[in-house]
Amino acid sequence: MTTLHWFVLIVHVLIAVGIIGLVLLQRGKGAEAGAAFGSGSSATVFGARGSANFLSTSTAFLAAGFFVTSLALAYLGAQRKPPVSVLDTLPPAAEVTLQEGVPPGAASAPLPAPPAPAPADDQ
Repeated sequence: MTTLHWFVLIVHVLIAVGIIGLVLLQRGKGAEAGAAFGSGSSATVFGARGSANFLSTSTAFLAAGFFVTSLALAYLGAQRKPPVSVLDTLPPAAEVTLQEGVPPGAASAPLPAPPAPAPADDQ
């Protein structure tokens, strides 16, 4: 992996964590009904309506960044060279012929001459 690939990957993970945090901070749709009865939404840091706009806008920017880093990681991953096998770098082995009766790992020696046939007795 190149340095650029690592950098984009780290930014990608940080953006994902940021999106998770922002989504957990936002109120659900059902919370708006309770806010009408004074659930304390006016006591937030951003005001009565400011937090919804700020958090949703921040989430949208982080989501766009997430898509961009996803595309960048896909592009960088496609540009990588495929792994090279050690077996591909070895020179081709000489052709080995197996002799009958000799195990594959044994040193090859010339085969002994077949024994001469015994003389036939004519009786």
